[in-house]
Amino acid sequence: MKQYEVYGNIRKRAMIMGLPVSLFALLMVSVIGSLLIIIFSFNFGVIVGLLLFNALFYGALMQWVKRPFQVKVVPNFPNTISLKQLNPFDDVQA
Repeated sequence: MKQYEVYGNIRKRAMIMGLPVSLFALLMVSVIGSLLIIIFSFNFGVIVGLLLFNALFYGALMQWVKRPFQVKVVPNFPNTISLKQLNPFDDVQA
């Protein structure tokens, strides 16, 4: 009887070629753009350059997936929330 392995990573993000779907789509846009450039300017240097660019772009995206830079978000909300009306004349002493 055939046994199936339990897939335990169901809650992880979908990956294609080691990249999340959005980054894979960005890579495919780059590849399709490169193919259009190759078709309309058929030159050996262009072909080699675009192949090298796409390979380096894929490597950069793989490194970004492994170690994404952390964006520090400053909290926009105050520590306390109050319904008290702010009046600039409250602090004025007569």
